[in-house]
Amino acid sequence: MVLLVQLRRRLAAWRRPETLLLLMAAAVPLSFDTWAALLNNFAIERAAFSGAEIGILQSLREIPGFLAFAVVFLLLLVREQALAYISLAVLGIGTAMTGWFPSIVGLYCTTVLMSLGFHYYETIQISLSLQWIDKRRAPETLGRVIAVGAFTSIVIYGLVWLAFDRLHLDFRWIYMIGGGLTVGITVFVWTSFPRYPAKVEQHKGMVLRSRYWLYYALTFMSGARRQIFIVFAGFLMVEKFKFDVGAISLLFLINATVNVLFARRIGRLVGRLGERRALLFEYTGLIGVFTAYAFVSNATLAAGLYIVDHAFFALAIAIKTYFQKIADPADIASTAGVGFTINHIAAVILPAALGVVWLVSPAAVFLVGSGMAVLSLLLSMNIPTHPAPGNEVIVTPRLAFAPR
Repeated sequence: MVLLVQLRRRLAAWRRPETLLLLMAAAVPLSFDTWAALLNNFAIERAAFSGAEIGILQSLREIPGFLAFAVVFLLLLVREQALAYISLAVLGIGTAMTGWFPSIVGLYCTTVLMSLGFHYYETIQISLSLQWIDKRRAPETLGRVIAVGAFTSIVIYGLVWLAFDRLHLDFRWIYMIGGGLTVGITVFVWTSFPRYPAKVEQHKGMVLRSRYWLYYALTFMSGARRQIFIVFAGFLMVEKFKFDVGAISLLFLINATVNVLFARRIGRLVGRLGERRALLFEYTGLIGVFTAYAFVSNATLAAGLYIVDHAFFALAIAIKTYFQKIADPADIASTAGVGFTINHIAAVILPAALGVVWLVSPAAVFLVGSGMAVLSLLLSMNIPTHPAPGNEVIVTPRLAFAPR
């Protein structure tokens, strides 16, 4: 009887919302990082992409993110937790199909399918995390989520390198393995974890509040900056410095290792220093990184910039926890979808537009990124030291509507 009670306690401790978040965080990079590690080489070697086509593909990839606001309408039909599982499964299936369609149109189609699952999962994951985790523990827990995803990324990048450089597997089989593992984890968590009730009933419609305007602005600029890194920093490595799949995988491996070692610590740092200081530090560093990208001519230095640039991503926790502190709890699911849409407005437009600019001047693309980092720095100066409902910003622009 005592053993049975102990077993139940251990199962209860294991089947917690935080554990579920960590397992799902591990499932995402199995597909997405497999897709990303192979993308530039697959696109150039098998589908004959140039900078223009890669820009169009990345714009198409961001369309599901732009439509993330539709999550609130799907919640009329299915619970958030179930929608997270469905999105993970779609991510895995889209990735598994990628290698079987080595053409421009084929890669466009599989990318949109993969991206649909990825972006809808990320939207729901943000919502569930902010609802399930209390404000005091949120920065560190979100750091742990990043660290678990990064550790999985290390495994994936190592396996991609092994499969491609040593086992000489074809692109299609590597894509299938990565996508299949994501689907497998999805089936496991769907059948193993209970359905957790929502602490606060979420609004099932679009929520736009003027008092969240700074969160919206920071989210928009974060999406713009992220696209320049994701799309063009990696493409620079392949096109200008001739990095092969093994070298790109090694870069990704180093980035993931940095996140495993420091993401949780960065979360704690955000919790201790506050969102304002964390974001000021991030954007000051990004101004220097993007400016250096524009003029770099040494492959080793470019790789170093790539690692430093990626290291700043963990500080984006501060935008999420800033919103958690100022938000009405019932707004979280809707605003997560709206925020993801705002994040992807620039993401839909910029890759295609800057892909054309890239054909004329790659340096100009990264100088645009420097300008965006400057604007983000100015916006982050408006975050109060102690954000809370009614204390969302230091200064409200005259054109802004009255807070509500």
